[in-house]
Amino acid sequence: MSSREEGMNKHKKNKNKINNDVVVDVDVGEGDVIEGVEFYSNGDFYEGEFHGGRCSGSGVYHYFESGRYEGEWVDGKYDGYGIESWARGSKYKGCYKQGLRHGFGVYKFYTGDSYAGEWCNGQSHGVGVQACSDGSCYVGEFKFGVKHGLGCYHFRNGDRYAGEYFGDKIHGFGVYHFANGHYYEGSWHEGRRQGYGMYMFRNGDGRCGEWDAGNLKLSLPPQNDAIIRTVQAARKTAENAINLPRKDDHVNKAVIAANRAATAARVAAVKAVQNQMGGKFCDIDV
Repeated sequence: MSSREEGMNKHKKNKNKINNDVVVDVDVGEGDVIEGVEFYSNGDFYEGEFHGGRCSGSGVYHYFESGRYEGEWVDGKYDGYGIESWARGSKYKGCYKQGLRHGFGVYKFYTGDSYAGEWCNGQSHGVGVQACSDGSCYVGEFKFGVKHGLGCYHFRNGDRYAGEYFGDKIHGFGVYHFANGHYYEGSWHEGRRQGYGMYMFRNGDGRCGEWDAGNLKLSLPPQNDAIIRTVQAARKTAENAINLPRKDDHVNKAVIAANRAATAARVAAVKAVQNQMGGKFCDIDV
């Protein structure tokens, strides 16, 4: 999902390199927080609070022609809660740490796709919900931006899978239910039936045995020990995936906190502009 983020790579260097080029015309203590405006040579500008000459507290950062961030800052970086939005319509609400999405939050893409859940160092990582504009949906674990661990996927055609993922692919033990009533319980490898498993048709007939690249290689009776063990493992794994605790409450609280932080940032931005108009600050282009 991170591949579709707009403006982040283009502006990250400027965003994290905010320096102390705000000139103050009044006496300010070293530990005081002040409101000011700072402009940058690439067309970006910041309105909000400064501490020690760097963006700290609440403020709004405007990217030239591509979007803005409204929220909390620490030492020149997004840190805390905030809202980041892009010109094409994508938006993130949630928590940040040292300039990256970290904690809980919701990212809604302009395409209609979305991710709500845990983040780590700018990537979906932990438990989350990935919903796509085509109606498909994944609820489960992520690792470094891809589906990894236990999860449930509901496909747009009505199929559904519950089980293990590895590197964004169905991999391990799991149960796959087809929209036509058929289902498979068993082992998977990179999205294909691989190893032992049982395929059941809606009329009650079945095919059991060892599978290779999605095809039945060796037919075995349902009473075979390897089949029984594999089917039991697949069912248990699917049950664990279905019962995986969701993080909806944490996400909702993060969104509420982000909305509040964005409001505070807009208030600080207004004060910064008022100070500028009142002659308290001189802006220096960076």
